[in-house]
Amino acid sequence: MARQKGIIKLKGTIGDITFYKTQDGHLAREKGGIDANRIATDPAFQRTRENGSEFGRAGKAGKVLRTALRVLLLNSADSRMVSRLTQSMVKVIQADSTNERGLRNVIDGEAELLAGFEFNIRGKLGTSLFAPYTGSIDRVTGEITVDIPSFIPSNMIAAPGGTTHFKIISAGVEVDFENETFVEQHAETAILAWDATATAVINQVNTVTPNSTKPLFLALGLEFYQQVNGSMYSLKNGAYNPLALIQVNGGV
Repeated sequence: MARQKGIIKLKGTIGDITFYKTQDGHLAREKGGIDANRIATDPAFQRTRENGSEFGRAGKAGKVLRTALRVLLLNSADSRMVSRLTQSMVKVIQADSTNERGLRNVIDGEAELLAGFEFNIRGKLGTSLFAPYTGSIDRVTGEITVDIPSFIPSNMIAAPGGTTHFKIISAGVEVDFENETFVEQHAETAILAWDATATAVINQVNTVTPNSTKPLFLALGLEFYQQVNGSMYSLKNGAYNPLALIQVNGGV
């Protein structure tokens, strides 16, 4: 992969060189590679097929989780979140010690490895919210809960420039990765002033299926706002809104 320089940027193919544009700039690469039929049939590429199968499974699993959290992710995700989540799902699958290589999956892997995953690297929960919080997953009742004691917003929230208000959001998600279905419930506070006035105690309960055997997830995030002439506007279109998985229970 080479980076294009100069005033004129090319797109398309000239000879064996393909020119294209990405978020990293204008790039160029040489055409080539191994014939797809050979990869699909040649015993020498058995490991490649196994890796490809598991990578595809990771991609599908990531898509299901993203879809389940779509309402929150509309305002809280960076441009490379999809690829980062897929990479994390690959690690979950690789932790499967039950099935053979190429057949490993999320269910038999370690979904708990996703705990701490940040959906927006431009605004991480870990560097935005310093108020103490407790997340819990009660598999028996299906209650996925966040508790936050009263705190001073201007002291305990590192907000981007221009912020005047914020709200706290959370979601509880039950995911069936095999059937690509989910149950989701989310909650949010009112829009609160980012100032030195203490908040009330915050308790958010998101309920999924009681006694579920599927993986359960708890996401927590912030949304920042700017008040202009009495109206609230999402700050910089949500570019710095954090959202992270703070609790994961991989299922039984």
